[in-house]
Amino acid sequence: MKKLVYLISPNKIYIKFYSDLDKVLSFKNVGFFQLRLKNINSTNLFKIANKIKKITTKHKVKLIINDNFDLASKIRADGCHMGQLDGSFKTARNKIKDKILGITCHNSKALAKDAVKNKADYIAFGSFFKSKLKPKARKANLKILNWAKKKIKKPIVVIGGINNLNYKKLIKMGAKYIAISSYIWDNPKLKPEQAIKKFV
Repeated sequence: MKKLVYLISPNKIYIKFYSDLDKVLSFKNVGFFQLRLKNINSTNLFKIANKIKKITTKHKVKLIINDNFDLASKIRADGCHMGQLDGSFKTARNKIKDKILGITCHNSKALAKDAVKNKADYIAFGSFFKSKLKPKARKANLKILNWAKKKIKKPIVVIGGINNLNYKKLIKMGAKYIAISSYIWDNPKLKPEQAIKKFV
């Protein structure tokens, strides 16, 4: 099975989360798991990251830490994801050395070119659809995927409101990975382990 899912954590770690994550990753279509938690103290974040690392290692899924290259380095995560306002990409690259560095480029060709110069391992574009996780996120145009397919020789991650009805279109247009969160963790009709099975 293709590991096309780039799974992002829910906003808060709930009681059953670790058990749910284990079930979700056992379906084998997740290539990356990004830990993205804001407004949490570093001690708790460290504990959570270590617990998650055991699960991602068990399922051979790459663990990416959002916007915290110190934590990524400390727990020996597989890499770090940086947004445009998350600090220096150069510093991040020096800190995590040969680990994976992903960079958000919204809908910008200039930012994507700059990310390649800064030795990003993958480029993230979005938001392509309305997102529950980031309702005010900048909108991305599907045309940027056609451009990236020709000009950017790096894997493309797409993000923003992706669900079982719209993801295939993005893959056809050149995306290698689909970043999803709300559809898995906040789905009113499906449990996480059922929702993940919609992406094959």
